[in-house]
Amino acid sequence: MTFQVIQAQTDKEIADALSIRNQVFIEEQGVDPKIEHDQYDAEAIHFVGYLNQEPIAVARVRIIDHKGKIQRVAVLKSYRNKGYGKKLILAIESFLSEKQISSFYLNAQSQVIEFYQSLGYTVSSEPFYEANIQHVTMAK
Repeated sequence: MTFQVIQAQTDKEIADALSIRNQVFIEEQGVDPKIEHDQYDAEAIHFVGYLNQEPIAVARVRIIDHKGKIQRVAVLKSYRNKGYGKKLILAIESFLSEKQISSFYLNAQSQVIEFYQSLGYTVSSEPFYEANIQHVTMAK
């Protein structure tokens, strides 16, 4: 099985990214589509993880004050806990490092704090709610 993370550039790749987000955030977690799809989608760098050419993972990145803000990280339910999320984050960090960006942060849902801690992120905020889901800011 081949897992590859790409920077989404074509209409199909962007559609793949949005499809995963729809499945995970809107259908599975009940996030309002008006919140999930925002004005930052147009300026963000989108990444899609493909397993045997099937899209299974996604994230977007925005560069803010020379830091990489990783957002909308999602892995389809049947592919979770198999290392694909880790590979996705590491690929994004590598991409950003090539752009001379070595500081990263994200707002993690509370149930995945340990996942991000395993990648070297530390909690840098008190818990807060975003889209009715508890989050914390984490940085590396």
